[in-house]
Amino acid sequence: MTTAIPNPGLGTFRLKGEDLKSAVTEALDLGYRHIDTAQIYENEAEIGDLLATSGVDRSELFITTKVWYTNLTRDAFIPSVRESLAKLKTDYVDLLLIHWPSPDDEVPMEEYISQLLEARQLGLARNIGISNFTIEQMQRAIHIAGEGEILTNQVEVHPFLQNNAVVEFCQRNNIVVTGFMPLAVGKVLEDKTLARIAEQRSASIPEVVIAWLKHREIVVIPSSTKRAHLASNLECVDLVLSENEISEIETLDRDERIADPDFAPIWDR
Repeated sequence: MTTAIPNPGLGTFRLKGEDLKSAVTEALDLGYRHIDTAQIYENEAEIGDLLATSGVDRSELFITTKVWYTNLTRDAFIPSVRESLAKLKTDYVDLLLIHWPSPDDEVPMEEYISQLLEARQLGLARNIGISNFTIEQMQRAIHIAGEGEILTNQVEVHPFLQNNAVVEFCQRNNIVVTGFMPLAVGKVLEDKTLARIAEQRSASIPEVVIAWLKHREIVVIPSSTKRAHLASNLECVDLVLSENEISEIETLDRDERIADPDFAPIWDR
């Protein structure tokens, strides 16, 4: 799998209305081309309108959306993807993900992974992937889809949930890790270790965190509506942390998971 996912991307979870308009408009103006959304975010139509009037050619954009777990059945999957494309005003997405594995395997994985492959075969998606899959679930998905077919697993990763076992499994199996909530919904701003490293580097705490994630070869999709924050997320590509700084950040891992709904799988530790 050779497709590169633009890094960083713009996460749009919980963004709607003027907040969404500000985020997408500013991000595109700054040079972002990767926009991440999902069926459950209920903002695909707004994003479609913003992208259609942005002046940015579709070929330059990398659009990701995700199929919600209630649409994983054979009857619902492809129609739901076509509905997403209609809302996004595009003939295809660059990356289509299974948002969550089916709770309690209510829908067999063979059924929805085969539908994911079908969506790509139909030209509805250029690349396919998964999100919130455990190691055991990734093993099953790889067995069903075939090696090299799954581009990414999008999972929660930040200094307080470093998700090492999942990250290492993905990277051993040539699956890109896309990290959501990389700033732990702002909690990183309260951490003294990160603050000290940022001060020593004349950088912001988010810049330090994103530099750490890039060191781990993780694609990030932070969410922000402020131009300055969006710009700093792009600018930190040149920030290279020392081995000592990386070791200090590694000590912050406390298995603090933010996205943990009642239908989540049993997580790897």
